[in-house]
Amino acid sequence: VMQAIFLDTETNGLDPNKHKILEIAYKIIDLYSGEEKESYHTLINQPESIWGKSNLKSLEINGFTLEEIKKGKQEKDVAFEVIKSFEKNSIKNENSVYICQNPSFDRAFFFQLIDSDKQNILGWPYHWLDLASMYWALTLKKATQNHSYFPWETGFSKDLIAAHYKLPKEEKPHRAMNGVNHLILCYKNVVGFPYSTA
Repeated sequence: VMQAIFLDTETNGLDPNKHKILEIAYKIIDLYSGEEKESYHTLINQPESIWGKSNLKSLEINGFTLEEIKKGKQEKDVAFEVIKSFEKNSIKNENSVYICQNPSFDRAFFFQLIDSDKQNILGWPYHWLDLASMYWALTLKKATQNHSYFPWETGFSKDLIAAHYKLPKEEKPHRAMNGVNHLILCYKNVVGFPYSTA
């Protein structure tokens, strides 16, 4: 068994030292078949003091309001649910990886829920892979073989990768589960699932 946690977060800013996670979504996918094992999504309640420190550009991108966030779950409850979900799916470093569009960002905010020490104790994956690097490597190899475009010529944001494969852009506003679903669609087209029947 090898599985991936395709994960996306939405936050109220870019700095994990002062901003907080507002929404998390992930799907646990069998990397051989592409079968979905589990799907998880929730909003996360943050106090008004945190909301007051929001980066307005981030809120413009994800479209969240304080009223929506107030309906979210408490961080500790989300952490508990994620731990239970990972236990149920036997998520371990030996059999799982995270795949994100921007893992350095998502990882920092995910650590707000379940810190690095706790994840180490639980034996969770420490490999956080990104779609852009996969696309970069495969496109560069193709370009040198058949003189097609280099990855820096096509661009390698998720929407530009999608355009290269004639896939739709991610739905707006940016919400975590939209991001996860779009990430999986792009991954399926860029890398693929070796034993997929779909």
